[in-house]
Amino acid sequence: MASTKRFRAALAVLLLAGRLTACGGGDDAGGDVTLRFSWWGNADRAALMQQSIDLFQAANPTITVTPSFQEFEAYWQKMATETAGGNAPDVLQMDFAYLREYADRNVLLDLKKTDVRVDDLIPAFQGVGEVDGALYGVPTGGNTWCMFYNPALLAAAGVEEPAAGITWDQYHALVDTVSKKGAGRTYGGSNYRSVIYSFESYLLQRGGTLYTEDGALGFTEQQLIDYWTVGKQYVDDGRFIPSEKVAQIEPASPITKDLIATEFRWDNFFARYAAETEAELKIGPVPVTAAGGPTGQYLKPAMLLSASARTDHPDEAAKLISFLINDPQVGRIFGSNRGIPATNAQREAAVLEGPALAIAEYEKAIAPLLQKAPPAPPKGAGTVEAAFLRIADEISYGRSSVPDAVDTFFTEAEDTLAG
Repeated sequence: MASTKRFRAALAVLLLAGRLTACGGGDDAGGDVTLRFSWWGNADRAALMQQSIDLFQAANPTITVTPSFQEFEAYWQKMATETAGGNAPDVLQMDFAYLREYADRNVLLDLKKTDVRVDDLIPAFQGVGEVDGALYGVPTGGNTWCMFYNPALLAAAGVEEPAAGITWDQYHALVDTVSKKGAGRTYGGSNYRSVIYSFESYLLQRGGTLYTEDGALGFTEQQLIDYWTVGKQYVDDGRFIPSEKVAQIEPASPITKDLIATEFRWDNFFARYAAETEAELKIGPVPVTAAGGPTGQYLKPAMLLSASARTDHPDEAAKLISFLINDPQVGRIFGSNRGIPATNAQREAAVLEGPALAIAEYEKAIAPLLQKAPPAPPKGAGTVEAAFLRIADEISYGRSSVPDAVDTFFTEAEDTLAG
């Protein structure tokens, strides 16, 4: 089975290479218009993308699409070079973390000036991809912050499965009970307070934001001191799994090793975690600050499609983007490869099963609770995220006090965002 999969992946690369050679590098031979289209992904996604491109070209015989793909890091190195040199592809896959940076560099086309079709986007994605009123990207799919839990470990501790509306006080009581019953073998959870997206959820539940509209930190030092102090208390008293135990099994997650009963992650991690454990895992709610209060959840684009501001074919670029996000056959081809589809038509067409179906059902169930996605993060947000985790771990390991850690974080984060 593995050898067959490798053969298919290799074949997809060879077929794509052949098409690239045949199309050339932007020559309009073979069609009235040629669009260069670049994305990140592996050979499996390339095969799905080529099927979708073939459908588009069959429906639009005067447009030829020249495809190109790389792995994530290589892709962004190439995009940095091509956009700086004024040679960006006509259509490009965009990450939400880079959207504002590329928009601010004036290298992306405002899709509001085209006939791109966004009317069928699900409500949570309406307006996502906008920066300062212009539309620079359209989401292909997305995911949301959530709780994973192991029902068997909860049952063994005599704890009920978390239900919608669970409060943080109730969640912490759950963690308490599981950790006490586990007696050093299993724990209620890990230190979720070392992850910046849990902190973002915490802020959104209280009407705050991670970043301001102009790209600065949207919270105070005291707010972070309060947040990290609770995390340190739970690590110190054994309610959260010790950091040393987590380090011993990395890169695996402790929930896949039956070491913790709950963990907070983006819901697209569910497929990976389910494949790494024989235990049943379920997707549960993010606890709320007060009963009936906001969950702080929103749909984050897994990826978006953008067009170059320098394209000679803005209408055709918009037509390709519209096709890739709206066409039902494309939704059926990709399934959940680009996240659970962003439009109603593609969600209905996608054939989902196993973990992907569980994610889709979870997102459907919480749809009424989702908040509007925050603005695209500022340049440097990825560095800030990594610093948040690294400095929070210094607290967990006892190498830094909370106030000193917060001071270090603010210094690093503000320098990064100012740069």
